[in-house]
Amino acid sequence: MLTINSRHWLEGVKHVPSPFYDQRPDSDDISLLVVHNISLPPGQFGGPYIEQLFTGKLNPDEHPYFELISGFRVSAHCLIRRNGDIIQFVPFDCRAWHAGVSQFAGRDKCNDFSIGIELEGTDTLPYTQAQYDTLTELTRVIFNCYPKVNSSRITGHEFIAPGRKTDPGLSFDWRAYKTALREK
Repeated sequence: MLTINSRHWLEGVKHVPSPFYDQRPDSDDISLLVVHNISLPPGQFGGPYIEQLFTGKLNPDEHPYFELISGFRVSAHCLIRRNGDIIQFVPFDCRAWHAGVSQFAGRDKCNDFSIGIELEGTDTLPYTQAQYDTLTELTRVIFNCYPKVNSSRITGHEFIAPGRKTDPGLSFDWRAYKTALREK
C-alpha cells in the first residue's frame, strides 16, 4: 500500500532525486494531477534513459534523439514503468518541471499547482494494466494527502498544452481510469 511521508515522498518506491525542481509559489495549492507519457528512445521501454533525462545525466552520444533533448531541464514527480513500478523524482510539495507552457481552467503555469505523473509509454501503444492499477492507487493516495486534487482535477498534458503536446494520447483509457477511481 502506498503512503506519502511528511517530507512528501512516497514510501516503499525507488527515489531518484532530480535537480530540476523548485519551490511552489504556494505549497498549499496542490490542486491538479497531470498525466503524461514518455519513452526513451521514443517507442522503446526499459533502460536508464528516463532517469538520466530527469537527472541531467543523459548522454547525447548514446542515441541520435538524445542529442536533441540531453540539455533539457525537465522532471516529473513520478514515473510509472510498464510493470507498474514507481520511481519518484521530486517531492510532491515542490514544483516539478513537467508541464511547461500550460493552462487549466483559465489558470496559467500548471507546474505551480500540479503533480506530474509520467507513464512509460507512447501516444499510440496501449498502456499496461499494471500501469493503470498503480496510477489508480497513486491517485487515491494523492487525493487523500492533497484534498484540492479530485476526480475533476485530473487532466492530460495534451489538454493543458494543446497543439504543443499530445500525451498521454489516444491510447490512454480515460474511461477505465476514472471508473477504477470510483470503485472501492
